[in-house]
Amino acid sequence: MTEKFISKTMEESFSQLLANPLVKKGLDFLKKDAENTLEEQIELTCIPAPSFLEEERGNVYKEKLALLGLSKIEKDKHGNVFGIRYGTGEGPRLFVSAHLDTVFPEGTDILVRKKEGKVFAPGISDDGRGLAAVLSVARAFNDTNIQTKGDIIFGATVGEEGLGDLRGVKGFFLNRSDIDGFISIEPGSPENIVYLGTGSHRYQITYKGSGGHSFGDFGIPSAIHALGRAISKISDIQTPVDPKTTFTVGTIKGGTSVNTIAEEASMMLDLRSNSQEELLLLEKKVLPLLKLAAEEENTRWKSEKTAIEVDIKLVGDRPAGSQNSNNAIVQTSLTAARMLGFNPELSSASSTDSNVPISLGIPAVTLGGGGDCGGIHTLDEYFDPKNDYLGPQNLFLTILGLVGVKGETEALLTK
Repeated sequence: MTEKFISKTMEESFSQLLANPLVKKGLDFLKKDAENTLEEQIELTCIPAPSFLEEERGNVYKEKLALLGLSKIEKDKHGNVFGIRYGTGEGPRLFVSAHLDTVFPEGTDILVRKKEGKVFAPGISDDGRGLAAVLSVARAFNDTNIQTKGDIIFGATVGEEGLGDLRGVKGFFLNRSDIDGFISIEPGSPENIVYLGTGSHRYQITYKGSGGHSFGDFGIPSAIHALGRAISKISDIQTPVDPKTTFTVGTIKGGTSVNTIAEEASMMLDLRSNSQEELLLLEKKVLPLLKLAAEEENTRWKSEKTAIEVDIKLVGDRPAGSQNSNNAIVQTSLTAARMLGFNPELSSASSTDSNVPISLGIPAVTLGGGGDCGGIHTLDEYFDPKNDYLGPQNLFLTILGLVGVKGETEALLTK
């Protein structure tokens, strides 16, 4: 299915890499390192790291990067941690990263259970697996001492999940022009390659009024009724199937009792699209409807008391991003996976750290960290380590293809 994407030049480059004794040594190391990687995955998962509260896990990760002997290790003002493995200076600079945060709120009991060969724990796969895979690959470079042409930055970002809003990767790329490519590691099979980013705008919308008694003050506009009008109007919007564009009211809350005219009601609204243009068009349709709902509620009752007002707050802005499937980072990822015996596929768009660099015109892909997983974002999340070493192996080979090896291959990623 993907053969038509693979160029002869790339096949020859990877054939040369796989014939290199040091590359073979690195692949063997990653297989032997699998048990150690899993234990590190469990260790990191047991450090709570809700979005905005990743500091403790970030500090531990920074220490682990230091033990790997990376240069210029830092924790930036956003909380991202990373260090550089320098190449010869003749190639591009690649950032390889996983995310520190989880969806689970502060106070979640992170109990690790092993059952039937699987490891259960909140966040064990997303992104405990990614964090451990990055460290394992860095160890493989140390074990082999392969001299690359390009620089490799190994690290971890904050704020990838939910209302974290990709703040870590946004902050990393802000006012930075020295990164030529980016790889994000998420749970899943190395056969799945994400190269398109689904954008989203998320809003917290609150309707407020004076409120009152349901019988004695009947005729006062209701915040809940205004909210209901807004939801009804949003529900009738038509969106394109391609590029896929969606909306949903994810949560609603408000009111104090069954016999109270609600003083306040709010909702969280999620707008998404694989096209930044369509996302903005959808937003342009939605925002006036939110205000119209308040106006209609006030007009309906013609109350002299405080009218309903609406507060619209943008709480999430993830840029959509697209790139040609024939560009070097996508082709390299496909070729590396195929040369390792996989049947790689280009996955549909999703929302990951890669959204940001893609939206900035920086080549990026999101790759699977290996093993199998399930129950993602639930308390029953699990990781199945069967053949999990294949994820780091695929990452290792992809990196080598992108940055090039001294005396062996040219970098496939453009500097």
